[in-house]
Amino acid sequence: MKRGKAVRKIACLLFIAALLGACNRSAPPRLQGYVEGEFVYVASPLGGALESLFVKRGQQVNAGDALFVLDSTAERTARDQANAALVMSEKDFVRLEQLAKRNLIAMQDLDHARSQRDQDRQRLTKAEWDLSQKRQNAPQAGLVYDTLYRVGEWVAPGRPVVALLPPDHVKVRAFVPETEIAKYRSGDGVRVVVDGLDQPLAGKISYVSPKAEYTPPVIYSRETRDKLVFMIEILFDPAVGAKLHPGQPVDVELEARA
Repeated sequence: MKRGKAVRKIACLLFIAALLGACNRSAPPRLQGYVEGEFVYVASPLGGALESLFVKRGQQVNAGDALFVLDSTAERTARDQANAALVMSEKDFVRLEQLAKRNLIAMQDLDHARSQRDQDRQRLTKAEWDLSQKRQNAPQAGLVYDTLYRVGEWVAPGRPVVALLPPDHVKVRAFVPETEIAKYRSGDGVRVVVDGLDQPLAGKISYVSPKAEYTPPVIYSRETRDKLVFMIEILFDPAVGAKLHPGQPVDVELEARA
């Protein structure tokens, strides 16, 4: 009787040990990483003083929302002049066309009038485009991460005024030891552990670097120094990405494959 109890006890202990061993083997390592944002910088191809700024840092905007307007005095003048010139050249062309039908002018004169009218149309189109570029709207929905100028400041051509962070442009970069990189593949699911959140965030590996590096660009502990690592990048659904902030440290766990 005692021998039977001893056998059952040993069997139970072996089962628990095997179970713990399996848990230890299946527990994925945690990787250190950080949140990165790919910003959309909104600029005008033309320069000018910042006349109006409709957004501020931390504000959420939708695609098409007005962001800013640059002073457009010169462009409005050019547009009005081009429009007036087109009105005159169109009238001149119509007059010469009537005379040409009666053979009262040479066709060369009519061709010249037609060419002048067409050139004035192109000038007006260009002037209207220039004027439209002084007002910039959000190309897509996102967070106004930063505004780079104040109202009244001069903005050079092509210089961004607003930096947007769309939620689908938020990603995590993590670093995998060389001995573990074979386990990580593009498309694999991962869990991202973030301080302050009760549950991990679900993401997918979008990129595995083919090149190794010795030191991650952002170091959060001494254990990551002087180790051969490979960078991976992780993307999220927009609703999940909106919960993350660039520069935020995170931990990454690889989900078990089915």
